[in-house]
Amino acid sequence: MFPEALTSGYRTFLDERLPGEVRRYAKLAEGQSPEILLIGCCDSRVSPEVIFDTGPGELFVVRNVANIVPPYEEGGEYHGTSAAIEFAVQSLEVKHIVVLGHATCGGIKAYASQAKPLSSGNFIGKWVSLVGPAAEKADTQSGPDYLTRLEYAMVAQSLENLMTFGFVKERVEAGKLKLHGAHFGIARGELLIRDPQTGVFGPAVDQQGGAVRPTSLINCTDS
Repeated sequence: MFPEALTSGYRTFLDERLPGEVRRYAKLAEGQSPEILLIGCCDSRVSPEVIFDTGPGELFVVRNVANIVPPYEEGGEYHGTSAAIEFAVQSLEVKHIVVLGHATCGGIKAYASQAKPLSSGNFIGKWVSLVGPAAEKADTQSGPDYLTRLEYAMVAQSLENLMTFGFVKERVEAGKLKLHGAHFGIARGELLIRDPQTGVFGPAVDQQGGAVRPTSLINCTDS
């Protein structure tokens, strides 16, 4: 049986949301043109559309364990995240890519704790092995606890890996594409953004909702 929670939610969508957005959905049926690609974790507690209060068609979202962008590679393997990046940049021509990490990330914890495989395929273990380069950087940083430093470092590593894609690097250098890092604290709903020049993470807004410059929490550079 189809999950009742989803059926109930769909009824609410039909009765309350869709009537007020009929024109939007009709327009979306003709195609999409989001300006932002957001790469986030598949953790059920971290919904980009909720965090950023966006509607359908506004974000092109890619989610995987630990918000990892793998380095560019060719070959006969399956590259779901890389394929989505390629489509967003080459076809949709997004103007921004945001890598969104988050607190208490299970994928990051799995890497740090060397968790036992959940299956014979050890799909998670193989995937989070990509955290390795970030872990080397987190080891040398001061600041918050190790897992938090590693979450920050993985955001920085994913941004670095994005630049290994030729079509991303080309558009960034031409000023047509900007890369951003961010981190979401689940408990308090706190959003931190990464300063691209210093690698420092700090509050995205002040308590009154105004934008602020990042304050020194941890320096997570791409070097």
